[in-house]
Amino acid sequence: MANSAGKTVATLLIGAAVGAAVGYVLGTDKDKRQEQVDRLKNSIDKLKAKLGKKASDIEEEIYSA
Repeated sequence: MANSAGKTVATLLIGAAVGAAVGYVLGTDKDKRQEQVDRLKNSIDKLKAKLGKKASDIEEEIYSA
């Protein structure tokens, strides 16, 4: 019983979060939404570059040790 209630509450919370996200996206104007998406893409690209450099540095250290 308790496990079922926990799953129900979790499902409701996830549904509320998804609903809030969809409402936010639909509620914002197109220019602001595009600006936020561009900012997010830029942040992701920076993170990828940072992680890519770290991985190559680690490989180099492993092979040269």
